[in-house]
Amino acid sequence: ESSDQQRGTKLVIKLKEDFSEFAKEDRVKDIIKKYSAFVQFPVTVNGEKVNTVDAIWLRSKNEIKDEEYEEFYKFQSNDYEAPLMRMHFSADAPLEINSLLFVPKRNMEKMGMFRNENKVALHCRKVLIDPEPKSLFPEWLRFLKGVVDSSDLPLNVSREVMQDSELLRKLNQVLTKRFLRFLNEQSKKENEIYLEFWKEFGILLKEGAATDFTYKEDLAKLLRFESTALEPEKLTGLDEYIDRMAKDQKEILFLFGKSRQSIEAGPYLEALKARSLEVLLLTEPVDEYVMQSVREYKEKKIISADSEELKLEKLDEEPKGKAMNKKDTKSLCKWLKETLKDKVTEVETGERLIDSPVCIVGAEGMGGASARRVMKMMQGGEDAMPASPVKLQVNQRHPIIKGLSSLIKTDNDTAELIANQLMDNALATANLLDDPREMIARSYQAIEKLANQ
Repeated sequence: ESSDQQRGTKLVIKLKEDFSEFAKEDRVKDIIKKYSAFVQFPVTVNGEKVNTVDAIWLRSKNEIKDEEYEEFYKFQSNDYEAPLMRMHFSADAPLEINSLLFVPKRNMEKMGMFRNENKVALHCRKVLIDPEPKSLFPEWLRFLKGVVDSSDLPLNVSREVMQDSELLRKLNQVLTKRFLRFLNEQSKKENEIYLEFWKEFGILLKEGAATDFTYKEDLAKLLRFESTALEPEKLTGLDEYIDRMAKDQKEILFLFGKSRQSIEAGPYLEALKARSLEVLLLTEPVDEYVMQSVREYKEKKIISADSEELKLEKLDEEPKGKAMNKKDTKSLCKWLKETLKDKVTEVETGERLIDSPVCIVGAEGMGGASARRVMKMMQGGEDAMPASPVKLQVNQRHPIIKGLSSLIKTDNDTAELIANQLMDNALATANLLDDPREMIARSYQAIEKLANQ
């Protein structure tokens, strides 16, 4: 049936009645646009050219205008806004790759609209292989849009086979590594744009840092947090933190809390500020889990400032207030241990406190207080771990502690009430107080005693 054709072959497709929709003009156009939108020869339907978009990912970057990139992005992603970033990347080895990746301006997942789905289409010589290949990028890069074209891909392999292919895994490794390098470059060259990206998609990079050990080091470079060295809402990275560290500082320090204000109001910053030690301030539920996963960066351990691992040097100047004598201090610590029973493993004095009476410096099992908070977060707020006994540190210079030491001898019942209240306060500031009802009832008892004096 090719006698009326000057060249090529005429194909006549006969459809069953159930598939008559494929004879409709709009349906035919949709199929062509989806699978053959970028082929090099024109495709027409009833004389109208359907494939009107250029495969710009195969052209040199220097030849392409910003307007062309934007037009292509809107066509490919169905987004009405221009992209925030783009990466046009080509390689000949270990695979032949031509890729054009875009980062949208908005994270729809963050806005609560829907979960991001991978929209990076996989092509071979401009022919669509899979519009949404699930293994092309890690799950935490699901916000990416664009095109990846590789002539190394076979055209006659099913999508199911392709998803499990070694070739796709190699593409994943090369493209993921290159995109993370691109983000790191952007953070140095266009920091304001990178911070805009971080505001929208940082939560997904944190997801990667917490779950994907293959790219842990690359992702750690990209993390951003508030810091005691910076004004509120200003962000810093781990490299910048290390640049500001004193020569003899061995750890990167962080503290977790519901807000910057709650962290600054707690006891853990007191001793660190007095020693001019910078602390990263973590305020998102996933942050502490991220730090537990990363653990170390550029040979610097990453530890929580409420961890027993943190060893503090003595201050050059003694803190304000006269300390209790050793005998009374030892007696008080022993009494507190007996009174608080299985809530504590040990009661001690130390170098952590300046203005607060007590704080918690560790918890038994599962890595301590920090790990317990992580486990609680993973259970959706429910504490799957039993209340761990903790180490309690007391400030022997604080008026409350000195007053408690005296009160034991004259009114043991009230002293026990105060001791338990101090314990609850310490747990609350460490984000470890599971049920505040007992604490509230006890505080009313204390108020009643004061009111009746």
